[in-house]
Amino acid sequence: MIPLRDVIPSRTTPYITVTLIVLNAIAWLFELGLPRDVLPVFLQAYGVVPANFRAGLVPSILLRGGASTLVTSMFLHGSWMHVIGNMWYLWIFGDNVEDRVGHGGFIVFYLLCGIAAAFGQIVMDPASTLPTIGASGAIAGVMGAYFVLYPRSRVLTLIPLPIFWQIVELPAIFLLGFWFLMQLFSAGAIAVTSSTGGGGVAFAAHVAGFLVGVGGVFVFRKPQRRDEWWA
Repeated sequence: MIPLRDVIPSRTTPYITVTLIVLNAIAWLFELGLPRDVLPVFLQAYGVVPANFRAGLVPSILLRGGASTLVTSMFLHGSWMHVIGNMWYLWIFGDNVEDRVGHGGFIVFYLLCGIAAAFGQIVMDPASTLPTIGASGAIAGVMGAYFVLYPRSRVLTLIPLPIFWQIVELPAIFLLGFWFLMQLFSAGAIAVTSSTGGGGVAFAAHVAGFLVGVGGVFVFRKPQRRDEWWA
């Protein structure tokens, strides 16, 4: 299922959401400009490498400034589909969450969700030497916040079927709940088969980010000013 747009207009200009999208785009263009032999070294240096955060190494990581990768990794991506997909989800769900938590609160909330997501992946695969990159963990937190704040919203969704594609309106609570369960089951399957060593999608990061978003939005949200028109 591919979300196309939701039904809730922004009440304020989503400055932070737009800024995050622009920063991710700039970082991706920078990656594209790197020589092919340099890019893997760059990603290894600025992505989150779980093995570097093993219990005995955490203090030295902090002293060397390696903890900064918890933030820098959020702005790096591995392919056009990776960055476009992430930014599309951020555009659909980020503006309304930014409305409810405020501009300053949103950037703090976003970064905290991304950091929590990185640690979720570290816990899942602590010995991995592959860099974890992408904004999807932080965006999963935004989706978790949307799940709490706007459960009755509806999202225009493209459903690719074997014979034809169909566009339907789905309740946000169903769409996001289904997305989360898919990430949870996928993370569980990887944990059971111990197949994370080969890389791939960081499902554990998605789960951790979503859960932190669900819980954290209660701290960051501002009082609602009036009943939502869509309710």
